[in-house]
Amino acid sequence: MTKGVQTIIYPVDDLARAKAVFRALLGTDPYMDESYYVAFSAGGQDVGLDPHGHSKGMTGPVGYWHVEDINGSVRLLLDAGAESLQEVQDVGGGKLTASVLDADGNVIGLIQPA
Repeated sequence: MTKGVQTIIYPVDDLARAKAVFRALLGTDPYMDESYYVAFSAGGQDVGLDPHGHSKGMTGPVGYWHVEDINGSVRLLLDAGAESLQEVQDVGGGKLTASVLDADGNVIGLIQPA
């Protein structure tokens, strides 16, 4: 079951500069501030900054659909014709992420909360 897009992750090269921009945009401090990931929450939306996003194939912001069964969701999308981009991985604390490409090469991100 899909709960909707609740997370948007931006690939960034300069994490400190991006953090300052999003702090100004969202009017809040990040709730997670690590060298490998910075996360903000504003208006029920999570916004993440990933300094390794470009090396993972991200070419721009990716919307992540929150799902209850990430492995099942990935299988359904692949069976429907999507192409695997990032296999299911634990990104910390039991939170799982994956991404696929749709038929037009658009990235679809998936998150299964811990």
